[in-house]
This record gives sequence, structure tokens and C-alpha cells, in this order.
Amino acid sequence: MSTTAHHAGALEHLEQSLEHHGLETRGIEPVPDSERTGTPRGLLPTWIAANITVLLVTVGASLAVSFGLNFWQSLAVGIAAPIVSYGLVGTIGIAGKRGGAPGMALSRAVFGQRGNLLPGAVIWVARWGWETINAVTGAYALLTVLDILFGIRRNTALVVVTLVLFVIATFAISGMGIRALRYCNRWASRLFGAFSLLVLGRLIATTDWGRVFGQPAGSAAAMVTGAGLIAAGGMSWAPTAPDFTRYLPGTASSAAIVRNTVGGAGIVVLPLVLVGAVTASAAPALAASADPVSFLGEILPRWLSVPYLLVALVGMLLINAMSMYSAGFTAQTLGFRIPRPWAVAVNAVISLALGAVLMLAATSFTASFIAFLALLAVAFSAWVGVFGVDMLRRREYDAAALVDTSHTSAYWYRAGFSPAAVAAWSLGLAAGLLFTTCEWFTGPLAANNPVGRYGLGWVATITVSGLLYAVLPKPAVVPAAAGKPAPLAV
Repeated sequence: MSTTAHHAGALEHLEQSLEHHGLETRGIEPVPDSERTGTPRGLLPTWIAANITVLLVTVGASLAVSFGLNFWQSLAVGIAAPIVSYGLVGTIGIAGKRGGAPGMALSRAVFGQRGNLLPGAVIWVARWGWETINAVTGAYALLTVLDILFGIRRNTALVVVTLVLFVIATFAISGMGIRALRYCNRWASRLFGAFSLLVLGRLIATTDWGRVFGQPAGSAAAMVTGAGLIAAGGMSWAPTAPDFTRYLPGTASSAAIVRNTVGGAGIVVLPLVLVGAVTASAAPALAASADPVSFLGEILPRWLSVPYLLVALVGMLLINAMSMYSAGFTAQTLGFRIPRPWAVAVNAVISLALGAVLMLAATSFTASFIAFLALLAVAFSAWVGVFGVDMLRRREYDAAALVDTSHTSAYWYRAGFSPAAVAAWSLGLAAGLLFTTCEWFTGPLAANNPVGRYGLGWVATITVSGLLYAVLPKPAVVPAAAGKPAPLAV
């Protein structure tokens, strides 16, 4: 046996050993049919865990305080937002069972091997912000627990230490891979559900409901804008939805994928939004606080606030772990020729640096968060519009072409680009920004029209990118070359 063959055999043996012990070593290459043994029901705890964050409570409070919505309007927003956003997430997730690969790897079939670098880079950078927001929220949760239990007040050194601990824990979970995530998601979902019922019971018993129900109604524009902000968080998962469905067999029910995705998210989003809207009547300063977590220590007794915050901390760890897990794949599709865990480490370091800046310099966490959500929705929606329309015409993916980045790839198209996809994505992104306004940015068309006034820049993005891609001439889908593996079945 040659030295090369010996090393290859040793590497294969090592990878099999790691997989046996629950550590995922697979990268962006499609999952073989023999390993695709998951079920759509397994997506339920995944999307429950993806929403275990007190940030939803903060947004719920903003609906009441900043947007002026009453209880019934907040209820309607809390129902509509996850249905719309996670309906799209679940639909995009169908591509995972069709192609058995991560979302940004499947995206190569749409944009071309080189063209995919453009949306991939934007999505990767947007993930930095999402992971930073979650890391900061997790660090604030830990700081609040330390204050409640031991009276330890925050200072610069403690802020940095808690942030570092959160990011390290996130990296450890995401680096282990899909099995570790699934296991943690199941337990976190159960614990958070139990404590959420206790919190809801406490609020029902202690809230001044006359004051809550006596709040006047807000405008229709405020309702639509609020729903868009909540939907933006869900939309951020769309490009990564196939990452969590690629282990499903091609025979898995598409309807069940969408149903479990929407159901898992809705179970968490609605009650947390309502908790925020109700508690805002007792603590209106929540919506403008530089700290989105400490208010829970003020409105809940210690016996409930501490375990609830600890469970929420675990949830935020898992959200960031899921995001970094997918970010590792995105980095690999951008050309970083490193194992997935090392690709995850890049995002961990970036979120640590940006998180320190946000915690030490930002004056209003909620304002920064809402501004970020507005831009995040546009960044992800441009990709969703193009990829979603492409799914209507594409029922299978060439497994060999997805990982072949040379000019021989069936997805090379014209010099590595699909002109229709790249043009539709670029124009859709530009259109969305024209209608978007936030604390950091105001588009020239963000006022004096319903799209801008209702905060529908992300809807304009999906519409423009999707329609353009549908009508523009697309390059032919080249069949797999002889001798290459056949495309994965639908």
C-alpha cells in the first residue's frame, strides 16, 4: 500500500470513529442516502430551540411601547410573523432533502460556482451580526444571574469574561456537529417549555389586566412593521434551513417539513412576544434599555427568574451554535479550505470582537437590535427570492457538480456565474435597501409610499429578486458527465 493510500485510509478510519462518537466530520459534500435517516418530526425541537431567546420578549415589549400596539394587535402579530417567516424557512428546507447538502452549497446550482460567492459573502457577514447579538444577550443573561444570586455588579472585565465564556461554549457545541445540536435542542425545548409555563402563570396572576386591555390600538402600519421585525429573525434562518434537513431521505414529506418548522417556531414565538407586550405595561423602560435581560430579574421572583434565565441562556447558546454550525458551511463554500470546526472558529472570534464593542459602547441595545433586524431581513430576502423561485423548476441537484468548483462543473455556467441569478439577486437587494429605514440607514424611497411606511423593504426584495429571476433567461442545466455520480433523487 502506498503512503498516500495509507494516509487516506487512516483519515477515513478517524472520521468514522468521530462520527461513531457523535462528532460530525462531514462538510459541504452531499450526505449519502445511507446516512439520511432523519424524520421531519425531528425538526420540531430544532426550531423550538432556534427561538429560545429573551430577545423575543424585548421585541414584544417594543410592540407595546415603541409601536403602540395593544394586546390583541400584539397577539395577531405574534401569530402572523412566524407563519410567514418560518413558512418560507420550511419551504427552503425542502431543498435539503432533495439535494442532501447545506443551503449555501445547493446555492451553487442556482448562482454558479463563482456567482454564489456574492450572496454567500453577504450572508456570512450578516451571520456575524446575528451571532454577535445572540452572544451579547447570552452574556447579559449570565451577568443578570450573577447579580441576582451574588450581588456582583458588572464591570468591563466581567463583561468581557462572560462574553468569552458564552462564545467558547457556543463553539464547543457547534463544533461537535448535528448530533450534539439535536440532543441539546430536545432537552432545551423541554426545560424552556416547563419554565415558560411557570412564567406565564406568574404573569397571569400578577398583571394588571385592566391596564393591559385598556391600552388603545396602534396603527395598521405599526402592526405590519412589527410583524416584519419579528419575521426578520425567522428569515435569517432561510439559507441555512437545508443544513438541518439534509439528513432527511428524499421520500420525506415536504408538507411535514414545513409544518414542523412553522409549528416549532410558533410554539415559542407567540408566548414570548406576548410576555414582552404584557410586561411592558409594568416596565415600559424595557424597550429602551441598554440591557435586554435584567428586567426579568426585576419582574420575577428569584426562585423563578434565575432558572428561567439559565434555561434561556442555554437556548441562546443553541441558537448561536446552530448559526455558527451553518456559518462554517458558508465559509467553506466561499473557498476556505479548512475543516468545518475551524471554519466555525472564524465566526466565533468575530462575534467575540463585535460583541465586546456592542456591550461596552452601545447606549441602547434594543434600538441597535431593531436596526440590525431591518437590514438583516433585506440581506437574506434577496437570496430567498432567487433560490425559492429556482426550487419551482429544479427537482434534483447534481451531487458531483456541487463540490466541483472547476470549469468542468455542471454549475459553472458562464465563467462561473449564472447571469440571471446574480442580476436578480443584485437588483432585488438594491430595491429592498431603497425602501428600508432604520437607525443606521435610510433609503431614498423609505417615505411617502406604503412599502417604506409599512417597513416592507424585505417584501420588496423578495418580490423583485423572485420576479426578475423567473423572467430572465437562465443558463441550461448541464447533465452530469459520464462517470460522475448520478444526481440525488427528489
